[in-house]
Amino acid sequence: MIRITEIFFSIQGESTHVGRPCAFVRLTGCNLRCRWCDSEYTFTGGEKMSLDDIVARVDAYGCKLVEITGGEPLAQAESLELIKRFLDEGYEVLIETSGSIDVGPVDRRAKLILDIKCPGSGEVAKNRWENLAHLTPGHDEIKFVIADRADYEWAVNVIKERQLERHTLLFSPVWGELALKPLAEWMLADRVPARLQTQLHKHTWGAEAKGV
Repeated sequence: MIRITEIFFSIQGESTHVGRPCAFVRLTGCNLRCRWCDSEYTFTGGEKMSLDDIVARVDAYGCKLVEITGGEPLAQAESLELIKRFLDEGYEVLIETSGSIDVGPVDRRAKLILDIKCPGSGEVAKNRWENLAHLTPGHDEIKFVIADRADYEWAVNVIKERQLERHTLLFSPVWGELALKPLAEWMLADRVPARLQTQLHKHTWGAEAKGV
């Protein structure tokens, strides 16, 4: 049994898969408390569901792209079996993780979208740098959520110091705090080897909408 906050069908709002129809399975619980978190409603509550029930709900959408997210999906050990179950049934599986929990046990057929926490999140000390060794260039992705110029410079330094240029890198501004234009201008000026991204779902349905 896994505690689930919501299961829904929507347009993928982030990553290189942005714009694709996608089924979302949002797990309850998170071990972090990022200052700008937009899913605090996942921290508690939820409903316990069996793997069979979860897969049946997703099957009904008729979409073979599924994202396991949270909260922090890997905070529940049972998520590993759920990931494997979807993969075995022919799904393309995306895992949105904070990177604070060991990703080593995750089935490597799944695609990890690992969020490296910048200082502005208040959780930079929780980054599990060992996780970078488990990422496969061209398969997995690394995301930086950036609140200000200090976060941006920190992220650029991390990319250089840890030689992450070979990976797919995503720079995303904190919604309501940093506009796209200045971040784009900084990236262009510094020739940063990353993709600028926004949260398409918020532009489409509004920042407060849930289950879309």
